[in-house]
Amino acid sequence: MIRQAVILCGGLGTRLGSLTHATPKPLLPVGGRPFLEILIGEVVRQGFNDIVLLSGFCSDQVVRLVKESRFIASLKANIRVIVEPVPAGTGGALRYAEDILASEFILMNGDSLFDIPLRLLCLELQRSPALAGVLALREVAQPDRFGVVEVVDGVVQDFADRAPGRSSGLINGGIYAMRRDAVLQLIADICSLERDIFPALVAERRIGARAYDGFFLDIGIPDSYSEAQESIPALIRRPAIFFDRDGVLNVDHGYVGTMERFDWIAGARSAVRSANDAGYLVFVVTNQAGVARGLYPETAVADLFDHMQMELAEIGAHIDDYRYCPHHSDGTIEQYRKACDWRKPAPGMILDLAEQWSVDMSGSVLIGDKQSDLDAAKAAGIDAHYFAGGALDTLVHRLLEISTERGLV
Repeated sequence: MIRQAVILCGGLGTRLGSLTHATPKPLLPVGGRPFLEILIGEVVRQGFNDIVLLSGFCSDQVVRLVKESRFIASLKANIRVIVEPVPAGTGGALRYAEDILASEFILMNGDSLFDIPLRLLCLELQRSPALAGVLALREVAQPDRFGVVEVVDGVVQDFADRAPGRSSGLINGGIYAMRRDAVLQLIADICSLERDIFPALVAERRIGARAYDGFFLDIGIPDSYSEAQESIPALIRRPAIFFDRDGVLNVDHGYVGTMERFDWIAGARSAVRSANDAGYLVFVVTNQAGVARGLYPETAVADLFDHMQMELAEIGAHIDDYRYCPHHSDGTIEQYRKACDWRKPAPGMILDLAEQWSVDMSGSVLIGDKQSDLDAAKAAGIDAHYFAGGALDTLVHRLLEISTERGLV
């Protein structure tokens, strides 16, 4: 499972004029929040918990954001800032992170948002061991601003700097799944990924590509930056499917606390993938009284969630976030023996996720197998559906069809 995402934050943003005179382009406000904060959130929710920020211009501001952002502090991720002492280009910047780069990682530009399933891009790389990297491409009208990527049978053949007169074309979306060793051996102290590294790999037919049709916006020019103020907040405000865990996603063997006792419900992984593909946020909200009863520690809950994420990644799926309540009024462990407004039927877990991730509650739904699940959904003001068993993806597909008919996604 690829867990590392590297974000390039060192550009000067000269096309934005005075806006970036003393502010790194990725830190410009979008919808009242630093753009980089939004970008980090979009990466972490897809299961990447090792984030490396490659910073140059005004790097102290990037460091300050990581230290002071309440949103970033709330994420379940390790976030590090690597500062290039002198401008080294998009390729040279990677050299400064050489000691901490994973063997495989996602690399992305810090000034654009491309809404793609990152896990599927990772699968493209992992299924093709001969490739050094895979690019995410986007078809756009009038691509002369960006340049066009020529692809045959999923392998990049050439990059064209500009494509005047073309009505449409595939452009580099600024997100790459990369193999560390294949890239680092080509990097000079100062070099560009686009002008130096990728052409060398293309000549050897070692760069793959896959086109995606998700939302794409580069905030690097005044018009697109202005457009971002409304379009990006609208994009990240999504409806969600809240899944109960035991009895819905996995077989309820009673106080499931270890991966050895974890068995997926039929169709559960497919259900999560379908919700991902439909543009829903996917959350887990689960009562874990086994912690209060001393059957397993809180760390076991996190370990089991990680196990779920790894097995979902095998099919290109992910859970965006989860909440659990370890408390119970009859617990045997004193620190957990209490009533709690997160424990279903109370709505605390749902409401906390909704606040952190800007959830569109009007189109959201909870799927549970107990009355307490349904009551929690009602208290949170969202629809609920009872899962009576069988294949979970059958229920989820039906709910997604209804939502599409209603225009909720």
